[in-house]
Amino acid sequence: MTPLPLPPVPEPFQLPFHYGALHQIGVDWLVDPEPVHTLLAKHHPDLTAATFDDGRALVSLDYQLYFAQYAFGGGVTQEIEFNVIAFPTAEADRLPRLTYDRYARGWDQTKLLGIARLHVVCDNPFAIRAGSELYAEPKYPGWFEVGLPSLNGPAGATWTVRCKTAEVGPDDTLERGSEPLLDLAARLDGLTAVAANSAPITGYGTDREGRLLAGPMNVYQPYSWYDLSAAEHSGRTRLTVHAPDGDLGRDLRTVLPDGTPAAGAWTYQSPPVAAHNRPYYLSAGPRP
Repeated sequence: MTPLPLPPVPEPFQLPFHYGALHQIGVDWLVDPEPVHTLLAKHHPDLTAATFDDGRALVSLDYQLYFAQYAFGGGVTQEIEFNVIAFPTAEADRLPRLTYDRYARGWDQTKLLGIARLHVVCDNPFAIRAGSELYAEPKYPGWFEVGLPSLNGPAGATWTVRCKTAEVGPDDTLERGSEPLLDLAARLDGLTAVAANSAPITGYGTDREGRLLAGPMNVYQPYSWYDLSAAEHSGRTRLTVHAPDGDLGRDLRTVLPDGTPAAGAWTYQSPPVAAHNRPYYLSAGPRP
């Protein structure tokens, strides 16, 4: 077979893209596979949705807050992805047979079980362009109001994410809208997490010429995975779709009926690299 060429890297981008800090939560749902197969074929015809417990497909919402340092300074980006866990159809014979909990813990060492992005909403016009041009992400503008666990805030393990509409205006500025798209909440307080060695995470995209590409993302510490399959955890996550007639809302509601319980959640938060400590008083001493 003739080796495939690498996808181009247009100016001014450079790869790999290095994250300075990353805070992330993903919520997984096991769902009826038939609507997922239909939706995935529309977006990524060379991928097949993976199936897990009782033959169900797996979809996820993944919120990220990350910092990057550039030659001109720093940038902060937020985004949320709606994904189907899928694999290249041509590689089906290489896949291990896994339950959801084993997949979530990182047992797929082929890394063929990746995230097929259906929608990516992002608040950084530069990141929208980069994701679209480099990784064929279906990325468009939005903005966020969030609450997340922080060493600089109240203790707890609850995440809340509200995503709203936006447009990219003149000079690549983000113009915020007022209409909410979705709310995602995960109350993980009091639960014990399991270390999950799931990276590198393979992200799949289909470019404008219909070519399938894969972009692995390394994360340098384990994720924390929370098993939410027990009935008593059914109220720990909440998804509200505010724009059911939009592309994102319609696709979410197609594969994720209201009231579907989450199977699990996974988080990652970069450790702090410095701390500015509490000040203290000094004796003034004698004055002239």
